[in-house]
Amino acid sequence: MTSTRRPSGTRRTTLAVALSGLLATGLAATLAPSPGTAAAPPDTVFPPRIELPDGFQPEGITIGRGATAWFGSRTDGDIYEVDLRTGAGGTISQGPGPGNPSVGLKVDQRGRLFVSGGTAGDARVVDTRTGEVLARYQLSTGADRFINDSLVTDDTVWFTDSRSARLFGLPIGPGGALPAPEDVVTIQLGGEWVQPAAGVNGANGLTETPDGSALLVVNAGTLYRVDPDSGDARRVDLGGASVANGDGMLLRGRTLYVVQNFLNQVAVLHLARDGRSGELVDTIAGTDFDAAVDIPTTVAAFGRWLYLPNARFSTPPTPETDYWVTRAAIPRER
Repeated sequence: MTSTRRPSGTRRTTLAVALSGLLATGLAATLAPSPGTAAAPPDTVFPPRIELPDGFQPEGITIGRGATAWFGSRTDGDIYEVDLRTGAGGTISQGPGPGNPSVGLKVDQRGRLFVSGGTAGDARVVDTRTGEVLARYQLSTGADRFINDSLVTDDTVWFTDSRSARLFGLPIGPGGALPAPEDVVTIQLGGEWVQPAAGVNGANGLTETPDGSALLVVNAGTLYRVDPDSGDARRVDLGGASVANGDGMLLRGRTLYVVQNFLNQVAVLHLARDGRSGELVDTIAGTDFDAAVDIPTTVAAFGRWLYLPNARFSTPPTPETDYWVTRAAIPRER
């Protein structure tokens, strides 16, 4: 299943490149509705709160070209697409069913979603145009597993496993070719990495350093810089600042947003280019959000806004439980 062979070269987040192109087009561009998206409600422009289907249980978000966002369901793995201009949406891909959640997800420039499978221990690749599952990779076969977050870079798609000290990578070939299952890369995390006790979540949110030379992983409230070639992990010096309850992360330039789920807030960090150090420069909380928050898990950006899905972990889930996405203005970045 695994290989020790690693792709080489500088890693830059493909999603960040796509986002930069998006911002250059401006919010005034006229965008056609995406396939599978419901008709736009009238008199609504970029609502501060976007409703998701009752019982959906969201966790991940990713935003692609145009004003299109995708969300994954912890209930059954469904993929839901939303037009951020209107809040209108619809299911574009039926999930595998109960026991096969869709957790973290990222989209690449080819319109492919890379979906973390949580307790199923797998990763799926979904075509956003057709909803077809293009590939599935069984990353972990252990009884205790949770494939949590994903990250698209130029040459590899990375995944965290919250229940083991490992990262998994899908090397991307020429022309965007997906790897064979036997070419999946497994990186054992070492150095200063501290793996929590069995049954406790460790590695969670995942992104790159600003210069693309390494990965950043939040683990049980500590931010680590990870060498993707060796797995050597070192604590990022944040000058005593806390990323307790750190979940999903978003990097924009040298600004890192860390969602602190049960704290209902987002830590805003300014990082050194190599990601070895940083400082807390802001916290998004309370009235900084444009709508209510209830345990947000991760974050994506469009235009001048951040969007956060609310997992509502403290609310017993039922088929009637309501879920939504909350918008917040991006603070002035350094």
